[in-house]
Amino acid sequence: MEPLSKEKTRCEASLEASEPEPRTLREGGIDPEQEALQADSVGLALLVILDTLTPAERLAFVLHDIFTLPFDEIAPIVERSPAATRQLASRARRRVRCAGRVAEADLVSQREVVDAFQAASRNGDFDALLAVLDPDIVFRADRTFMQFGVPKEVRGAPRVARQFLRRTQAARPALVNGSAGLIVAPRGRLLFVFDLTIRHGKIVEIKAVADPTRLRQLHLSVLDD
Repeated sequence: MEPLSKEKTRCEASLEASEPEPRTLREGGIDPEQEALQADSVGLALLVILDTLTPAERLAFVLHDIFTLPFDEIAPIVERSPAATRQLASRARRRVRCAGRVAEADLVSQREVVDAFQAASRNGDFDALLAVLDPDIVFRADRTFMQFGVPKEVRGAPRVARQFLRRTQAARPALVNGSAGLIVAPRGRLLFVFDLTIRHGKIVEIKAVADPTRLRQLHLSVLDD
């Protein structure tokens, strides 16, 4: 996932600021699609950001925010005063939320690329497909997906674009391991997944996954069309 340096700089600068209020995206409440994106991205970001915290910050955050222990019980564990322990948890919490906002912004831009890719494919628009594919894009299919008559590997935007002309009609946008991608699941039966890697607004790699064992290992969340 492409790093958003400006967003990260803003987040790091805001660590000592007060915690923000929830952001309303449209009149009447949080936009459901954005809320779903944020929920998934924060969950995945939490796993990553916990590794970047100090041991004391990690303990204070996990014990208080996840296990709901009071700060006066956590303080002896982290060898701090209750007030200092509260500050540890607060810093960790802001970093987690900040990571979620960065991931959310990145997912929104990824979704735009995926939507453009799918629209070009459905419309049979070869030039529009080329516009969202990196010139050196690589398409890879697992052994099960190759049963659909596609090669194991295809390189280069023109060749990959031909593989996808008018061939994503049944696909739906989804989060695939925390990144925007596509799945095909007619009547709720998952057949295969297109795991996309996007950098600088271009798709640089597409992995077609159809092996049932590998599909069960993926973290998937269907998004609204």
